[in-house]
Amino acid sequence: MLDRRSVLLLLPLILAGCAGWQSVLDPEGPRADLLANLFWVFTAIVAAVWLMTMAVLVLALLRRRAARADPLVLEPEAERSMARAVGAAAALTAAIVVALTLVSYGAQRALFDSHEAELTLLVKGHQWWWEVTYEDAQPSRSFTTANEIHVPVGEPVLLKLRSSDVIHSFWVPSLAGKMDLIPGRENLLIIEATREGVYRGQCAEFCGWQHAHMAMTVVAHSAEDFERWRESQISAAKPPDNPVRKRGMEIFLTRPCVMCHQIRGTPAAGRVAPDLTHFGSRLHLAAGTLANNRGNLAAWIIDPQGIKPGAHMPLVKLGAEEIEPLVSYLEGLR
Repeated sequence: MLDRRSVLLLLPLILAGCAGWQSVLDPEGPRADLLANLFWVFTAIVAAVWLMTMAVLVLALLRRRAARADPLVLEPEAERSMARAVGAAAALTAAIVVALTLVSYGAQRALFDSHEAELTLLVKGHQWWWEVTYEDAQPSRSFTTANEIHVPVGEPVLLKLRSSDVIHSFWVPSLAGKMDLIPGRENLLIIEATREGVYRGQCAEFCGWQHAHMAMTVVAHSAEDFERWRESQISAAKPPDNPVRKRGMEIFLTRPCVMCHQIRGTPAAGRVAPDLTHFGSRLHLAAGTLANNRGNLAAWIIDPQGIKPGAHMPLVKLGAEEIEPLVSYLEGLR
């Protein structure tokens, strides 16, 4: 059992979870605003009910009546007063429940009133990473990336959510509520950012051993920056520009890596693992497990199971002299 001092020490740690870059109480989009307001309305009403209950309890204790000489003798006036008090409390409880239900219903209607958007993304959940395809009426302008979503500020973006294996749940608390990804079904979700920035998301449905390491990042740009980013992503990977990176490309194309990953502009056309065409431009690797830098990338290539046990990335035997060129090649895919 926790004593009072332990509870007081733990409280700041618990409340710290309500802030930061992954919090429903830090909304940066209209739908997230709606959910945050709903949270505060419910919290305020529940707090008021608790305070009223405690006030009545304290009042009852202070006005405690003396024991009656004969407990079987009824006091009609007192009985009527208590009946009226219980009736009023029941009516107030029912009114509060109905009011909260109506507020919640109104919020749900506002959240799902429209699924129209200029930009449509197909987001597919895998154990344990996210595949993101930017759809376009012109197939040549459609492209696929992984674990990172870029959106223009102030523009609703429609997400078509699917799963390839088990149930996942897409949740970027600062931008929208969560929505499940269910095998054999397509769910729709709109996200919108009102401010430029980087927002963290997380799979919110337990989906296996590495569920906790299935994060994604949403980067909100100005419209001009987003168009520049999109044009860069549509293009194929640039050929290596120095001998070291050329050697790295040879290693990649002659090892099992090529069986799973795709790099547009090369013979690598695997579709069961993240597309690496512009891997070097991403902020993280292994679905948010590590920052995308040279050291972490080398560690991930050498021992993926040590970093993310159970991940489908196998251990590929490489010579010590092959690590540096391979890391240089992948790092340069921007």
